Amino acid sequence: MRTLIGLLAAVNVGGSGKLPMAELRSMAEACGFVQVRTYIQSGNLVFATDRDPDAARAVLEQRLETHAGKPVRVFIRTPEELCGILAANPFPDAEPSKVGVLFLDMPPPSDAIETAKGRADEQIALGSREVFVHYPSGMGRSKLRVPAVTAGTVRNVNTIAKLAEMGGKDA
Repeated sequence: MRTLIGLLAAVNVGGSGKLPMAELRSMAEACGFVQVRTYIQSGNLVFATDRDPDAARAVLEQRLETHAGKPVRVFIRTPEELCGILAANPFPDAEPSKVGVLFLDMPPPSDAIETAKGRADEQIALGSREVFVHYPSGMGRSKLRVPAVTAGTVRNVNTIAKLAEMGGKDA
């Protein structure tokens, strides 16, 4: 068994994609996952499985699509990968709640920073399968859009650290 972290995109954000976390836990258990836990109301799932990350994502996305009637993207990371993301944070002195990490399935396009729109005081850096953004004025006020990155989901550094801890790793 390995522990995996599932990050659902567009769940319980801005009034769209409502999914109670109790239902998410039940769906994950119906997929055969064990030790299922959720964190806050934004689609963060910690679970154990014998499946590899791609297979776990596929079965969970299928279950979610059946439930929601539309595709729901899930980004899977191991607790070790989350720790690596935290270690790679290019903004270590920034307030953790003001550093967002956009999770992707593949490396971000090399022009992601140059094509960003609506940029004010935000700082952007590319990771291996992530885009890091420091929002000095806060995420809620930002108008930043990164068109080169159309599919992903964002979590702040505090949430990532908590999920790594829930997965058995000290961040």
